[in-house]
Amino acid sequence: MKEFEGLKAKFMRAYANLPVPERSQVVAIVDEKPYSWDVAYMEVSNNNELGNKILKKMKLTGIL
Repeated sequence: MKEFEGLKAKFMRAYANLPVPERSQVVAIVDEKPYSWDVAYMEVSNNNELGNKILKKMKLTGIL
């Protein structure tokens, strides 16, 4: 779980520094479904499995 804590911290910093209009842009596609920064923020904040999948995908694609 420490891996996700570090990724979550990176995600939160990135999200906080995004201009508000950019937050509606798709940031990850997980299980063939697109997720925007805003939706990713909700899922990551809730510490659920989907949030962890989004964090993994963002790490794999080099966003985090």
